[in-house]
Amino acid sequence: MQPILKINLTTGATSEYKIPSSWQRDYLGGAALAARLLYADLTRDLDPFSPQAPLLCLNGPLTGSAGPTTGRFSVCGKSPATGLWAESNCGGYWGAELHFCGYDGVWITGRAPRPVYLLLQEDALEMRDATGCWGLDTYAAQTYIAQETALANGHVLTIGPAGENGVLFAGLFCDQGRTAGRTGLGAVAGAKNLKAIAVRGRRKVAVAQPALYAQLRRQAQAALREDNIAQVTHDVGTAGVADYADYLGSMPKKYYHQGTMDNVSRVSGSTMSETILTGTKACYACPIGCGRVVDLGDGVKRKGPEYETVVGFGPNLLNDNLEEIVRLNELCDRYGMDTISASNTVGLAYHLYELGVIGEAEIGFPLRWGDTQAAARLLSLAARREGIGEWLAQGSRRFAAHFGAEDEAVQVNGLEVPYHDPRGVSGIGLVYATSPRGACHNKSDYFFVDWGQADPALGLEFFDRQAGAEKAANVARHQNWRSAFDSLELCIFNNLAPESIAALVSAATGFELGVEDLLSIGERAWNLKRLINLRLGLTRQDERLPKALLEPLPDGPTAGYVPDIQGMLSAYYAARAWDPLTGHPTPAKLAELDLTWTLEPQPAWM
Repeated sequence: MQPILKINLTTGATSEYKIPSSWQRDYLGGAALAARLLYADLTRDLDPFSPQAPLLCLNGPLTGSAGPTTGRFSVCGKSPATGLWAESNCGGYWGAELHFCGYDGVWITGRAPRPVYLLLQEDALEMRDATGCWGLDTYAAQTYIAQETALANGHVLTIGPAGENGVLFAGLFCDQGRTAGRTGLGAVAGAKNLKAIAVRGRRKVAVAQPALYAQLRRQAQAALREDNIAQVTHDVGTAGVADYADYLGSMPKKYYHQGTMDNVSRVSGSTMSETILTGTKACYACPIGCGRVVDLGDGVKRKGPEYETVVGFGPNLLNDNLEEIVRLNELCDRYGMDTISASNTVGLAYHLYELGVIGEAEIGFPLRWGDTQAAARLLSLAARREGIGEWLAQGSRRFAAHFGAEDEAVQVNGLEVPYHDPRGVSGIGLVYATSPRGACHNKSDYFFVDWGQADPALGLEFFDRQAGAEKAANVARHQNWRSAFDSLELCIFNNLAPESIAALVSAATGFELGVEDLLSIGERAWNLKRLINLRLGLTRQDERLPKALLEPLPDGPTAGYVPDIQGMLSAYYAARAWDPLTGHPTPAKLAELDLTWTLEPQPAWM
């Protein structure tokens, strides 16, 4: 493991933080290690927008090693949207380039007196004036900084106007559309007057057993190229699942209030491939290439939307125009906003307008389902925090509460629900309720398990997609596996056999790790994030699904069904060995995971 570069933007002071050796084995890296590093700092009275609030970008042990899908990194801290643990995962090339500079991460505190960006070349750091690019969108800012620094083959992680203006679903963007989008950490960077971090390095990432790792890496890359799921993902992108999701009733429509929609196939990944797709794009060392490159007929190459964005600006708004989805996706990317939270909050505005809770007096124009021009205007207002945008910028929970309709917001703990309806795949409902960062489909993409992708090597069983409490232990185990991925910073589309992943990690780190060891590391991280959230104020009563997801739909494949979330939660708490009343991990579980230190006062140096 390389050191972490610590930077105080207030004073300009820098230092290198060496990761304790015992933590390397217990947490490996990524979001798991970030939780250990930030544990003492994340307190209930910490304002996420204060200079004291941390912003930690951290790689995994494989990032930049040329292993398959090893270009990812995490950005972590305290979320201004939820008040809980904040974690956002990003692909592209930036994380690998940071590793090539000789660092595992960048740990930022303080607030610069004026807008700045950081330039890290090898181990030389500069803090540069960013007033010339403050206000630029994320695409323009990346170009501006690359030109100003003459940073050939460098990579820039930046915020857009949304982050500068404190929009609570602002993210950090790199490589023309790759994003650490969820939990609002772009707004945390904006509060620090930090526009961007540019990196360029030339060092090689060291591994413990180079010859063995090279052999395993080549085998893994070849295996992924032959994997059926990887091939389909390459051909039709993540939106390739849209048709099947619609068939099973797990694709939300009309802000989660409608079970069917005419012409929904017009916005699928297959339709994109047959009409506007002109190419694909991959992250560092990725043989899959799920990224879409599209042309709307004007000769401009644009980023094609992935599944969440397709549904969020498509069926969620009753829009079947794929080209308009591409344009709304680009607006969010340029403003620097998470498309899941942005489209969810926009959908809520349409829903409240239909209910008569808000009208043209509050908005300034009508909202009609399917009208994407109105959606674009709402996004612009939110990014600038003008008019109704002042409340849209605060996310769905605060937006609905401002108008006295908090129950109408489809969110969990302040984070907007993604586009996998638990009435179609019940396991994801339990994931939403218990995810450490609020509603999240990436802390466990359990809908794939509910669709039949239950890997026996992970000890997973197959249950009916609308089963209840009997699948709770299965969900917990799958969460542990994805939590290990967040530690390793592997893409969840890496469908290698678990044994192959364990072998790669062992060769890279020098630790002898099997599948069960990785599951244990994932479980330790899951419980540590749980303990952080309990300290930040999370209660057992907060773990619930929003009203809309507990009301049966009148039509479609799931008509009449709602998940028994309370029964599932009770079984889940038992499987996790958490106290059923408080949700706190039991002393026995803490001892099993070597987390009893969390019961002791933390030393000042932590």
